[in-house]
Amino acid sequence: MPGNDEDRFRVKPAAPKSRGGPRSQRFVSQVLKQVSMTGEKPLSKSLGRPANTFGRGRVAASMAGRRLGPNARRMVVKSRFVVLRRASPNSVAVHLRYIERDGVTRDGQKGHAYGAATDAADLKTFQERGQNDRHQFRFIVSAEDGLELEDLRGFTRQLMRRMEIDLEARLDWVAVDHWDTDNPHTHIVLNGHTGGPAGGEDLVIAPDYMAHGLRQRAIEIATEWLGPRTEAEIRQSLLREVDQQRLTGLDRALIRQADADGIDLTGNRQDRQRENALRARLQRLEGMGLAERMNANRWKLQPGMAATLDAMGQREDALETVRRALKGQRRECVLNERQTTPVSGRIMGKGLADELHDRGYLVVDGIDGRAHYLRLPGGIDLAELPVHGIVEARPSGQEKPVDRHIATIARDGLYKTADHVVQLKQANDRDPQSTVDAHVRRLEALRRAGIVERIADGVWKVPPDLLRKARQHDAQKSSGLAIELRSHLSIDQQICAIGATWLDKQLVGDAAALADQGFGDEVRDAMRDRIDFLVTQGLAEWRGKRAVLAINLLATLRGKDVAAAGKTLADETGRIYRATHDGGQASGIYRRSIQLASGRFAILDDGLGFTLVPWRPVVERSLGRQVSAIMRGQSVTWQLQRGRSISI
Repeated sequence: MPGNDEDRFRVKPAAPKSRGGPRSQRFVSQVLKQVSMTGEKPLSKSLGRPANTFGRGRVAASMAGRRLGPNARRMVVKSRFVVLRRASPNSVAVHLRYIERDGVTRDGQKGHAYGAATDAADLKTFQERGQNDRHQFRFIVSAEDGLELEDLRGFTRQLMRRMEIDLEARLDWVAVDHWDTDNPHTHIVLNGHTGGPAGGEDLVIAPDYMAHGLRQRAIEIATEWLGPRTEAEIRQSLLREVDQQRLTGLDRALIRQADADGIDLTGNRQDRQRENALRARLQRLEGMGLAERMNANRWKLQPGMAATLDAMGQREDALETVRRALKGQRRECVLNERQTTPVSGRIMGKGLADELHDRGYLVVDGIDGRAHYLRLPGGIDLAELPVHGIVEARPSGQEKPVDRHIATIARDGLYKTADHVVQLKQANDRDPQSTVDAHVRRLEALRRAGIVERIADGVWKVPPDLLRKARQHDAQKSSGLAIELRSHLSIDQQICAIGATWLDKQLVGDAAALADQGFGDEVRDAMRDRIDFLVTQGLAEWRGKRAVLAINLLATLRGKDVAAAGKTLADETGRIYRATHDGGQASGIYRRSIQLASGRFAILDDGLGFTLVPWRPVVERSLGRQVSAIMRGQSVTWQLQRGRSISI
């Protein structure tokens, strides 16, 4: 029928079919074949890595920065690809919370996330949009002249617009500017899907674009905004690098230039200014024992020079961090990469040693009178470690005193709490029940690991090789340091607190580890003030210069603390507070936890009332679920259910 498009005849030629014989080659294949016949090698092989064959931005990565000259601005872009199913469940929330932390703005206030079209991005909504993504991208963008850029938000938005053009996709991202360092920088978090906030398919970025392309785009924008670097700026930049005790751009240039015969500077006459800087840097490296002069124009770099300089730079950064955290207090600094002995003290400073991989650090003013810089393992939430709180750091895989005590007390392979209490009373222990409770908590952890077995209430079957198995368990459970918060209160706040504080545990225990200077001396003064307060409460008395503490001091203080917190919560919620007793059982839905002077406690809700039970990390995985706990002093045996209970 005329006018009916369905009846029109259209020619749709298909690809030519093979008629036998040799298969026809594509034009590109023919060109590559002719090139190979000449003996030339493909460009990708000459660069030492294969060309990209997947991901968005492959072409842009090869084109970016082609028009940049040697006087272009310099940028540093660090990128990380995070597979969400391999990360911890709250890793995204922790990272977003950290980049928005306090003290990162120009005036030292809390950071504020922004996006492509808003100055106040909702991080919770952003996290929900990416919760089903396979992966996430994280970037840190830092300009050498960041102080001159001033408008970091405008710079970041222009960079992300160019990234969208390069990747041919709408991007869902948030960013936070940090001004708390010498070099202002921006943290960018990019969800792993295309199509903007509405979502789409998985966002796959070519490795070359991640490694080089994005940095070149940032350099282009910085050069457009600030103009090319002047001769004076280039000279000042080179001079700053000559004397630095860290890995610099000059060092990287020397490493690239080095060959089997060393570094020859005779042929570098085109850029006399850069040649002079390289010579000056080589002389500085010679003084550090990292380079050797062979003749006037030839040098040899020592093996491992880059790693040594990188370690020196990290050490300088750590020392500066400790000095800044101590705020003028004089301490001997300890920067042990591998901690071999336990460290206890107050937190003076905290932050991320590696902002890209969320690996934190603590500056601890130790009771040994020294300041310790501790690199933390991954997965530790710094928000749970308050500044001026008391913390203990132990190296993993080492023998614990509590394990040694259990092995010593056990008879015929059985550890009995009753026998332990008798021994402690004979040894005049000030609080035998609390000491036994600490041993029972350790036995519970080892029971969950399948190392010991609970035969009856207060009776445990202990293997003959307990110490070896316990060390192996601790080494597998924790990589690096094991961090435990002993008190969220400062020592000044603990002096008049109603509760079993860290100071009280020092009074009951052995204070021999306290140094006579530094924080150790401050703790001794605080302990004397704490005793004076306990005297007013009828829990201690002075007999000359000797203090006599009440029997079961820790249990008494803990009971008062928990009872006061239970009454306050009952008034706030209208629920009935149910006190626990030794040997009793508490059950309910684990709602949340609270910090008291005596430690952290879990709130178990049974529908009509609630119970406060000493919190342990194992229960956090059962938030919102039905759990039960058996109380034995301060020790708790948790029984966790896999199924989610019904909330009432």
